[in-house]
Amino acid sequence: MREYQARLTTAAEAVKCVKSGDNVFIGTCSSAAGDLCDALADRKDEIRDLTVSCSLVLKPLRLLRGEIEGFRLNTFFVGPQERSAIDRGQGDFTSVHLREIPIWCHETSVPDVAFLEVSPPDENGYMSFSSSGVILHRFMADEAKTVILEVNRRAPYVYGEQNLIHVTEADAIVESDRPLGESGLRPADETVKQISRIILEQIPDGACIQLGIGNVATAVGYGLVDRNDLGIHSELMSDPLMDLMKMGVVTNRRKTLLPGKTVVGFTSGSEKLYRFLDHNEDMYYLPFPMINDMNLIGQNDNMISINTGMSADLYGAISADNITGRQFSGVGGQLDYVRGAQMSRGGKSIIAMTSTFVDKRGERHSRIVPYFPPYTAVTTPRADTQYLITEYGCINLKPLLMKDRIRAVISLAHPDFRDQLTACAREAKLL
Repeated sequence: MREYQARLTTAAEAVKCVKSGDNVFIGTCSSAAGDLCDALADRKDEIRDLTVSCSLVLKPLRLLRGEIEGFRLNTFFVGPQERSAIDRGQGDFTSVHLREIPIWCHETSVPDVAFLEVSPPDENGYMSFSSSGVILHRFMADEAKTVILEVNRRAPYVYGEQNLIHVTEADAIVESDRPLGESGLRPADETVKQISRIILEQIPDGACIQLGIGNVATAVGYGLVDRNDLGIHSELMSDPLMDLMKMGVVTNRRKTLLPGKTVVGFTSGSEKLYRFLDHNEDMYYLPFPMINDMNLIGQNDNMISINTGMSADLYGAISADNITGRQFSGVGGQLDYVRGAQMSRGGKSIIAMTSTFVDKRGERHSRIVPYFPPYTAVTTPRADTQYLITEYGCINLKPLLMKDRIRAVISLAHPDFRDQLTACAREAKLL
């Protein structure tokens, strides 16, 4: 293809367009332009005051180590590499619901240069934004003054909305054979298994499911093997969902929105998962403003949203991304799906967490607290929380009077902490 060959160059040559002071977008989750990032890191002695925009990048990248003088990172969802930059004082976070991601793309982090990892082109010169790029990479391509495509032969070609970019839209093209980056999870312990068993009781045959990130969601996914005719409408595509499709548990036949299609936004998982996605017509990817649109989510009958929290207060408000000012993940799409699932006919919104956690010193703490510590952010307000689950049970908080709600939340705490929580509630005249 003449247009392709005319733009083909090396990563080292392509990144020469980046100047000191530029904002460079490098990608999202399993769709990050690793070779271009390495080539830019090689220029650390030539440029300064560089802002790098990204989110939840799976590939380990030298560029994100912050060795460039004046390096800054801008993100809307924090993974380990982004968290390290923020902890070093080299990064910042934007609080935005994923359905509103155009705000971040068009106002908060407008790129001078966009590095976009894409699939190999089809016969018409179109490349897919691949496993995680559909969610927002079209917005970044439209905003950037310079677009450099990293064509990775391992990047799957996925179908969906706003999923393609043409070779003629690129200012330069480089080729890559780098692994996309795999996400690993710890094996589920007995507490997580118990929580997943409680959640599974809430999921009937024919339900349309959304699974978030984490061990609980993974355990639930692998526990659904005895269900029939499930559907998927989920911002995240993961290995458990792939396996349910392969086993015929997920058929999408009963879905009322885009029946027959597994509808997702981005992907985090294994190389086997990425291969499964390639040219898979059963998959349909949507950008964040669509996959996280509460009204679209609610159009799925029997929509079951399953997410996790880090802490809950006595009212049932949930902190899922920030404790005492430290950013652990992001606002993400939790509230989008909490509200969307409750708009669904027969839908349920579930937030699950272990009742306790153990800190680095080996001390155990309750995740259910009388009130959040200073500077802790609320991810899901109390009035939005519906089903709250720990290993001690599942309670629908929505219809309860406030005193009954507080008693219900305390009943989900570890027994060792219930008396203390009750005393705090009484001292505050909440009970």
